[in-house]
Amino acid sequence: MKHPLIFDGHNDLLLQIQSGSVASDKDGFLGSGGHHIDLFKATKGGFAGGFFAIFVPHDGDASFMEEMKADSYDLPLPPAADWPRSAQIALAQAAILIRLETQGALKICRTAADIRGAMQDGIMAAVVHMEGAEAIDPDFHLLEVLHSAELRSLGPVWSRPTIYGHGVPFRFPSSPDTGPGLTADGVRLVKKCNELNILIDLSHLNDAGFWDVERHSRKPLVATHSNAHALCPHSRNLTDRQLHAIRDSDGLVGLNFAVAFLREDGRMDADTPVSRMIDHLDYLICELGEDRVGLGSDFDGATVPAEIKDVSGLPVLRKAMKARGYDDRLMAKLCHGNWLRLLEQTLA
Repeated sequence: MKHPLIFDGHNDLLLQIQSGSVASDKDGFLGSGGHHIDLFKATKGGFAGGFFAIFVPHDGDASFMEEMKADSYDLPLPPAADWPRSAQIALAQAAILIRLETQGALKICRTAADIRGAMQDGIMAAVVHMEGAEAIDPDFHLLEVLHSAELRSLGPVWSRPTIYGHGVPFRFPSSPDTGPGLTADGVRLVKKCNELNILIDLSHLNDAGFWDVERHSRKPLVATHSNAHALCPHSRNLTDRQLHAIRDSDGLVGLNFAVAFLREDGRMDADTPVSRMIDHLDYLICELGEDRVGLGSDFDGATVPAEIKDVSGLPVLRKAMKARGYDDRLMAKLCHGNWLRLLEQTLA
């Protein structure tokens, strides 16, 4: 391909397949489910794969998305999720991904070399990620089982509390400094993930939790799908001080396509110009350096700019990058090269 393939830091396709009505996992992945990501759209958009999230939903998901269309909002954190239910959902979503690999739809990748090989072979590459550790017991038995099933990235929290820490609420305008950080079990989880070479995702952690990870982790700091607080003062976005800590650790931030975290007004409005995404890329490159910025779309988990719509619209983003003056070398880094560099460090 003339354009660089895109390897992306976050999607929620597994949840969409699990909660949909398609006849089989592969049917949904082949395009009958109406998802942001399927094989047909991926081929059209030059989408090579990314982090596939295991995520435990809560009953208020649809309503909170509606509330984020307001000019300002302060949504309370959902209650902690039930552990047995969370473990059941996590295992079911992991099984979906394993079946997709068995059916030849994608390749589950453990290393950057695996991802490079899949890209060269034209097979979608999947890194197993967990968004929120609700399913992980404090003895880490399920963590070790999922690690054996190729789990390579984990966020200790989504935007709700777990036994490991406190998620940042969906609040605009707001600082990410919204409450206490990691618990003692959370510190143990960070150290266990370091031991297993599981990447720790800072997205959805509040400010105190971010700095607890910075203090206790030996690995580069990574936010798989977050944006610049200076451009959009949302509690979910990263402050300059946080960005500089990520830079100093030689980590990475993946640009989140969710419009509420892009817009200056914080509204969940799909009528958001793609140029706003490039504004955030410009800012992140300025603060982090061009080797520490990637993409973290949140496809199938968020409202994205209407011009892009789904992975088939990724050429629109590449066109906007070129229009802003990004050369081929920089675009290759942002589209996949920086993620591969980071994963070579963290998964080794």
